[in-house]
Amino acid sequence: MGFQFDKARYFNRTLVFSVFIIAVSTFNYGFDNQAFATTQSMNTFTKQFGEYNSRTHAYNLNSRWLSLFNSLNYVGFAAGVIIGSFVSARFGRRWCMFTMSLYALVSATITVTSNTRQQIMAGRILNYVYVGMELSVVPNYQSEIVPAPVRGFIVGTYQLCIGLGGVIINAICYRTSHIEDNRGWRIPLGLFYIVPSIIAASIFFIPESPRWLLQRNRVEEAKASIQQLRQGAFTEEEIENEFKELEFALVNEVEKGKFVELFQGKNLKRTLIVVAINFFQQATGQAFSSQYGGVYVRSLGIFNPQLFTLMSSCIGCGIMLCTLFVTDKVGRRKLLIFSSVIIIGALMTMGGLGINEPVTTSRMKGIISMIVIFGVGFSCGWGPLTYVVATEVSSLRLRDHTSRVGFGVNVCFNFAVNFAVPYLVFADEADLGSRVGFIFGAVALLSLVFTFFCVPECKGKTLEQVDWLFNNNVRLRDFGKVDATRMLGDATYVVKI
Repeated sequence: MGFQFDKARYFNRTLVFSVFIIAVSTFNYGFDNQAFATTQSMNTFTKQFGEYNSRTHAYNLNSRWLSLFNSLNYVGFAAGVIIGSFVSARFGRRWCMFTMSLYALVSATITVTSNTRQQIMAGRILNYVYVGMELSVVPNYQSEIVPAPVRGFIVGTYQLCIGLGGVIINAICYRTSHIEDNRGWRIPLGLFYIVPSIIAASIFFIPESPRWLLQRNRVEEAKASIQQLRQGAFTEEEIENEFKELEFALVNEVEKGKFVELFQGKNLKRTLIVVAINFFQQATGQAFSSQYGGVYVRSLGIFNPQLFTLMSSCIGCGIMLCTLFVTDKVGRRKLLIFSSVIIIGALMTMGGLGINEPVTTSRMKGIISMIVIFGVGFSCGWGPLTYVVATEVSSLRLRDHTSRVGFGVNVCFNFAVNFAVPYLVFADEADLGSRVGFIFGAVALLSLVFTFFCVPECKGKTLEQVDWLFNNNVRLRDFGKVDATRMLGDATYVVKI
């Protein structure tokens, strides 16, 4: 009860509309991610793009093509992150979102009209340029316009909206999977048109990021922007104090930092945290569950793969929503640690269930259950909170550079895991099956150690206060204990006992 009403008081109508529009853009990532994860387990999709096996008298998507289909799209993703961060830094957050939305309408057309492997592969790669641009701008934009007490909740909606998009597309795929022609997979892909059209039509009705405007030395516009985003929810004095804090942190650093500064002095620590947290989000094997879960469940032959992906998406969204309501109260560190523990347990158990051959039906059910539990663990920490932590610890004057590097690492390991999973898991290659859980479980154990020692607790602190804590060499594990509200007065800090 308390969480909902406590959060509502920080929002006025303009901020509600702004965070809604920004968050909605993320649905398309969920559409793409889950549309292909589900449609590639459909018989009609397999017949259109697969190969006929004269021995089994059935069409199949071989592991090599699946590997390329679910990994080459990250080439487009990487390009999108780079392009998006440059457009966002140079022309602003709104222009970046407008441009990427127009582009997405073109890539959607290529995808929906596909008749050959080459065309649908190209369509997916091109669509991921849009997804990469979205990743480069959305978490930053969200973190820059919301008050500190609700930043974790709002930035975490990035992953939540991916999940909600997945639920919607999986529900549609579940219904269309019974259609015995290509409409079965074309109809879900048609949803790719909806979100970009909404964003392109509405993005200029919300304010630009006041932090970006101040970095461009557009002081009066920045003041007007923060006034729009806070008026009615905060007093004039509170709005003025927040703007002064912004100026204190940024007015003397209007000139953008250079890329090389990411790896110098105090910035190196921040860069390494952003890189590591993006690495662990992907290297713990979320792609096995999200991208190949349906195909793997289909290979087991004991459960409807479309129903599995729909159920997994619904459970994941429910858990993520609960996580977002508590993240600004409980904190990022505790949730990430809890998330890692669940992931380790699920992956190691999944691996153990696949050790002895042949795998019995009861153990297959256990493996499917562990994939679902892995999704629960991912959704209560590493899924939504990676973007929260990555945007919080970035240096203010190096935000776009840091996003480019951090999210670039995210994309690279997303590509690597998606490329490797078919070769590791399926029978026509290494045939590890569920034993792949041992590999990802070992990485998850490292993520637990990293979180305990290296992730600072930034709940309730403004981005300027986080900047101040790093600049004053506060120990990472002490961030949550430090009162940074005195940053405008002096350079001392007080540790709360």
